[in-house]
Amino acid sequence: MELSNAFKEWAVICRALALGKQSIILRKGGIAEDAGEFVIEHKRFWLFPTYTHQQQGGIREEALPLLQEAEAEKPAPGHVRLSHWAEVTGIYHVHDVTAALLLAHLHFWTEDTVRKRFAYGTPGLYVLAARIYRAPEAQEIVDTPLYQGCKSWVELDAPLSTESSTPVLADKDYQDVKWNLEMLLSPTALA
Repeated sequence: MELSNAFKEWAVICRALALGKQSIILRKGGIAEDAGEFVIEHKRFWLFPTYTHQQQGGIREEALPLLQEAEAEKPAPGHVRLSHWAEVTGIYHVHDVTAALLLAHLHFWTEDTVRKRFAYGTPGLYVLAARIYRAPEAQEIVDTPLYQGCKSWVELDAPLSTESSTPVLADKDYQDVKWNLEMLLSPTALA
């Protein structure tokens, strides 16, 4: 399979996803998106690490080593390194800030970051359950002007192969994450 779509995310969060320390993606929407509202355009996509809006104050203290690792692995200016891709297996649109805060053990954003993102514009937050796969080799691509800006999705100049990729988490570990999300965000679905 080849993928030509990429999803822009803080490099520290991409690092957490790549290491299996996080299996959800929280998203509000980019300024350059229609009405600032996030739209799930693709269910499979490359993780596109960004450094522009990444904030040390936006992540919990235990994620600081991941931030340092992400910064240390940053490619040369004008390049992007794509090494992992995601398959979305569940989509939740959370309309209650309390429910969003209950997910703290599943991600590295601070409570303040969750609250600010939740309250920006129309209250709410998207939560994507994402199975992450490691490509056999990282691909470095040129960071063109088309990839830049405050948007979630980019179309790559050329598709990249995902052949021989391996899941970051074992099946059981990923199912535990999915079960946790269902219990927290869809409790009536299990009744």
